[in-house]
Amino acid sequence: MVEYSKEQTLLIAKRYKNEKRTYLLVNPLQAKHIPVSPSKAFGMMKTLGKKLNEKYADVNLVIGFAETATAIGAVIASCIGENCYYIHTTRENYKDIDFIEFLEEHSHASEQKLCMENLAQMIDNTNTIILAEDEISTGKTLINIVRQLKEKYPQISSKKIVAASILNRVNDENEKILNKMGIECEYLVKLPNEDYEKIAENFDVKEAGKISIENTLKFKKIEIENSVFYDLRIGAKITDYIKSWENRLNIFIKKFENVLCRSNSILVMGTEECMFPAILLGEKLEKTYENIKVKSHSTTRSPIGVLNEDIYPIKHGIALESFYEKNRKTYIYNIENYDVVIIVTDLKEDCLPAFQTILNTQDNLKAGFCIKGVRDVWYIQ
Repeated sequence: MVEYSKEQTLLIAKRYKNEKRTYLLVNPLQAKHIPVSPSKAFGMMKTLGKKLNEKYADVNLVIGFAETATAIGAVIASCIGENCYYIHTTRENYKDIDFIEFLEEHSHASEQKLCMENLAQMIDNTNTIILAEDEISTGKTLINIVRQLKEKYPQISSKKIVAASILNRVNDENEKILNKMGIECEYLVKLPNEDYEKIAENFDVKEAGKISIENTLKFKKIEIENSVFYDLRIGAKITDYIKSWENRLNIFIKKFENVLCRSNSILVMGTEECMFPAILLGEKLEKTYENIKVKSHSTTRSPIGVLNEDIYPIKHGIALESFYEKNRKTYIYNIENYDVVIIVTDLKEDCLPAFQTILNTQDNLKAGFCIKGVRDVWYIQ
């Protein structure tokens, strides 16, 4: 099994005007804040998933944490087996659906929710529940959600609960508290006890900037074959979810092969909580066109300070309107120039302003696509 180190998986950034926690642990292989080869991102996530699959054979439920761990949770679930269900927490608003609400206390947006619609059945059908995170620092978020789950679903007390993460820096005292709650920790990299606050203090960062939007781009809507839409905020069997997206993405690649094959560089971007399909498409493109540079990362709600110095990971960033909600600010960091930009989102509604903003960052754009959670693809050439 491949081993990962702190040097491969950890960079320190500074949050912009966040008094709860000044620093942010940035994983350059995660395909979130920093563009990376999709195959490398999946390679890291699959290493954790295979480790868990070998150790825990009776898992039928994985719960991922929004927004940075949504792809990690999906990959873990895919490694567990075809009967595994996957659901992730959300900060999005839904009507007429009941949620368990809990706090991620250090976050810029601390309120998190977990959909209850199918949760009881998913819990009853598993002996082990995996909670998937990108990094675990103190375990407070895990304790918050497990307490809520036990209150709503007393049968969880008889289940094994595993907190799985790429990075883990839980100290001995906090690990004992987690163990008393019945939570075991699994991880790829154990981080030393360092003062990340002190490291972040040395960075004189600025806020991500805005770019002017020129409404000169002309879009076409092109329908591709429809497939069942699975919403991971409500939960789905992971194999059904992946097959649905694979079907649509394979059709997309075939339909636009003449554009894709002539490019030298392709960006496949996810949107906030929707990370996995973008990395999945990116990996497919890497395998299909071995000579084309393919990178993937995604937009985020997290305000990170930018600083164009070699020692700092977030060199530049732009603020843009969210794909999901008008007047909500989101960010994309370290975006490069590409021949082709493909945005993959689970959104069903109009998201032209955000799409337009991303395309306007490109100097030599040959084609831009937005693959949505419904049957249409927006296309500009």
